[in-house]
Amino acid sequence: MRIIETSLLGAVVIEPAVFGDARGFFFETWNAELFGQYGLPTKFVQSNVSSSAKGVLRGLHYQWPRPQGKLVSVLQGEVFDVAVDIRRGSPTFGQWEGVLLSEENKRQFWIPEGFAHGFAVLSDMAVFSYLCTDVYVKEADAGVRWNDPTIGVEWPVDAPLLSDKDTHAPLLANIAEDRLPVFCA
Repeated sequence: MRIIETSLLGAVVIEPAVFGDARGFFFETWNAELFGQYGLPTKFVQSNVSSSAKGVLRGLHYQWPRPQGKLVSVLQGEVFDVAVDIRRGSPTFGQWEGVLLSEENKRQFWIPEGFAHGFAVLSDMAVFSYLCTDVYVKEADAGVRWNDPTIGVEWPVDAPLLSDKDTHAPLLANIAEDRLPVFCA
């Protein structure tokens, strides 16, 4: 396993060791002991899978309070995955990182608690996997506008297919401070 640091403190890309031959391949998607050695989470409480068509953009989602850290990967297809640091007081507040995740590269993206997350589907269809550090809590569900100009995510889709919730999510500057996570150094 190889850990690739990103520009956002705590958010990392994980490249698993893949073992393959003419029959197929094998790799570990999560190993508590190994993840613990790298300072990554060793406990997840919810696992989710979503399927989306080409051009779908989901996000930018987060929970507060009851934040969720997410270990995300693509089981089928290809997505452009994005994390945005929305932790008040963080030196990288409002900055984003984008990572290409696909069934071919088998990369995972660890998105710590306190970040907003979203992805755009680049293939005809994608099956997306999330391991979460807390369960979904409807009252804590929140979002940031996917195309907030102050964040400036460079999405590789021109006219994304969006949910009503994502279309009308607030700009980061319009979210009340008590509805944003706090950076803890």
